[in-house]
Amino acid sequence: MNALEIKDLTKHYGDFTLDHLNLTLPGGCILGLVGENGAGKTTTIKLILNAIHRDGGSVKILGRDNMDVKQDLGVVLDGAGLPMELNPMQIGKVMALTYKNWRQDVYEQHLAWMELPGKKPFRKFSKGMKMKLSLAIALSHDAKLLILDEPTSGLDPVARDRVVECIRRFVCDEEHAVVISSHIVSDLEKLCDYVAFLHRGRLLLWEEKDQLLEKYGMWHGSREALAELPGDAVVFQKGNAYSGEAVVLREKLPNGTKLSPVSIEELFVAMMKEAEV
Repeated sequence: MNALEIKDLTKHYGDFTLDHLNLTLPGGCILGLVGENGAGKTTTIKLILNAIHRDGGSVKILGRDNMDVKQDLGVVLDGAGLPMELNPMQIGKVMALTYKNWRQDVYEQHLAWMELPGKKPFRKFSKGMKMKLSLAIALSHDAKLLILDEPTSGLDPVARDRVVECIRRFVCDEEHAVVISSHIVSDLEKLCDYVAFLHRGRLLLWEEKDQLLEKYGMWHGSREALAELPGDAVVFQKGNAYSGEAVVLREKLPNGTKLSPVSIEELFVAMMKEAEV
């Protein structure tokens, strides 16, 4: 069963439109939402959570309409919305009354793993600590789908690695899945099985990450050699008077053409610029 199915999802906001978004996420996988500020990542997440009204289309989670599955969702958003005067242990007691499958033992394990003080008031937490506490909560009530909006924002490299490891552990079987948006594209590249590129409310691309990296490559050479590349092979190019580089489709180039791997970030920037031409 697919963890998430989005069909023709549409939302209008003044001069912004999320335009007929279509995505599918199989169980046991992680989907990364990539896009510039204002691309529609947060709008998409809010629509998945049924936090805002959709103007068209459908969202199914675990085969059911997203209005019926709140207990199966673990959510980490920018701004935790937790009681400022309570500490993590007190917050755990509140969550036990909120989620029917709350696991206090699992919650305390995550607090220890993330090195969070159990008796320090939430208002005294740093941004990174607040994000880690939100993730600990999301991982402690047997959620089937995690929705994470910028979960590594504000974390130092060591803390980011711990969060990434927690997310990896969560999807070790086909009964769990994750949707994650992040400006730290290197984290998405390490984590994700599928990648969706959003630009100005439109889906530029959605595909398995490994297939993307096999499909595209980075070419480097002289300005003259760049001009001789087949036009249908070049996704995006740039250069100076002497040299150039291009994101290319591997299958459109002759066998033996020397290419280097392209990163998800380089590929997104190339496709975004191509979409603006």
